[in-house]
Amino acid sequence: MKDYEKTTAFLGQWGLFQKIVFFLLCTSTVPNGFSAFSVIFLADIPDHHCQIPGTNLSEDWIRASIPTKVVNGKLGLSKCRRYKLDIIRNLSSQGYNPEDVNITDIEQEKCVDGWTYSKDIYQSTIVTEFDLVCDDEWKQPFTSSIYFIGVLCGSFFSGQISDRFGRKPVLFVTMMVQTFFTFIQVFAPSWELFSVLFFIVGLGQISNYVAAFVLGTEILSGGIRVLYSSLGVCFFFAIGYMMLPLMAFLIRSWRMLLVALSVPGLIYIPLWWFIPESPRWLISQGKVEEAEAIVKNAAKKNKVTPPDIIFSEIGEEERNTKPKESSNVLDLMRTSNIRRTTLILFLVWLTLSMGYFGLSLNTSRLHGDQFVNCFISAAIEVPAYIISWLSLRYLPRRLSCSASMLLGGGVLYFIQLVPPNLPSFAVALEMMGKFGIAIGTALMFTYTGELYPTVLRNTAVGSCAMVSRVGSAIAPYFIHLNVYHQHLPYILLGTLCLLSSTTTLFLPESFNQPLPETIEQMQKRDRINCSCFSRKLKEKDIFQETLSTVSISVKILQEERF
Repeated sequence: MKDYEKTTAFLGQWGLFQKIVFFLLCTSTVPNGFSAFSVIFLADIPDHHCQIPGTNLSEDWIRASIPTKVVNGKLGLSKCRRYKLDIIRNLSSQGYNPEDVNITDIEQEKCVDGWTYSKDIYQSTIVTEFDLVCDDEWKQPFTSSIYFIGVLCGSFFSGQISDRFGRKPVLFVTMMVQTFFTFIQVFAPSWELFSVLFFIVGLGQISNYVAAFVLGTEILSGGIRVLYSSLGVCFFFAIGYMMLPLMAFLIRSWRMLLVALSVPGLIYIPLWWFIPESPRWLISQGKVEEAEAIVKNAAKKNKVTPPDIIFSEIGEEERNTKPKESSNVLDLMRTSNIRRTTLILFLVWLTLSMGYFGLSLNTSRLHGDQFVNCFISAAIEVPAYIISWLSLRYLPRRLSCSASMLLGGGVLYFIQLVPPNLPSFAVALEMMGKFGIAIGTALMFTYTGELYPTVLRNTAVGSCAMVSRVGSAIAPYFIHLNVYHQHLPYILLGTLCLLSSTTTLFLPESFNQPLPETIEQMQKRDRINCSCFSRKLKEKDIFQETLSTVSISVKILQEERF
């Protein structure tokens, strides 16, 4: 809506109305932070070994019944095998002690009587509840993938539902879906039902997050919109992420942890009476009177006097607007120039998503306290988002994106060189890798929108976001490769990051350049010099370009292709 911001300029940008909307919508994204990564603690795998029924066996024989095995250079008890119990009982009944026989020659068998799990860290997880180990170990990472598949499906439908029924109803309905089904998971009697419910939680999580993002960017304007979309929602998401390890530290049972994670959703019910519907959406639906009522109420809160008639002319323009030219995913492969850009971006988005979620989910496997590691992994995102926001304002896109992935991939490569007696240094390098990948993830949405012309922008960003969702679904299994080699995930992920960093240099530069309107304009773009170091460049021009980019991002999310 081209004249909306001019028409509502009398409201100002940072009055009481905008402050209420800004902070309430940002706060609504906090539960998304701990919901997205709750599986780190819900599905963690405690130390375990085969259960040995103690009937007629001494403590020495019970301890000797579990074979030892070297894993990653460390000697430990086998998790999935035991010496055949009938033979052990026979030897014990004959009066032999474990040191009297060559135990390693005894035939082994699977854990037919179940497993014994360590309770040093957790009282219970879904792994201990449903025995997701050994032959069923594949279910543990698949649980995370099911959640992200739900996020993928939610990305398909939430935007269309939001366009039809409004931003505000979708925000609160999906918030209740996320809260309700998180609570229902507490009563799941099987892994299969738990996974189905987890899928639905993923549907609600992404729909809630995107609805809050779109609603805020449509109501707010100018620099406040930039702050909200590039830093506000991300920062509060990180706050929720940082709250998760604290809650998991205090609550060691997975069922009670789910209860604690679902309760905050109830707190947001009263926000229905404080968060308004988007006036932009109301006007697009022909509800001009309702839009005017919201804006006049905003004017009252901001203590300014509104015009008697605000949106009549805009409403008439909307009714006379012709439909835009449509495009499809095949247009992203139409010419060699567009095809090359698209394939590079697919690789970059896939890599960043796999890296971000893979490293986030891996915190429970790192050396040291898993709760502290998870908190650091969450806290590291705050400076990452701040740096990405500053980069969008002052630095060229191509250099910023390439450097962030070079940082992330480079330090991951060095992890394999860390001596075994310095595990804390390896953890620090992994956190630095997460830092670089988080910066790149925050930058790529804006950069992608700036590269494509108007007729392809929605399709391009939507397609790239879909590829990234595939990456997040793969991430749990990608990290699980460490069962074959301790450093294999870091080597592969570091390689992908360095490859993506290099290919990004072959993309056009978009910093401080006008957004392309046609395919011809996109194809004429060549590599440009870094203009950020030119003394003639004014900060105001950069800021206005960033505003334009965010406006385009709002339109993309309104269509909600991702």
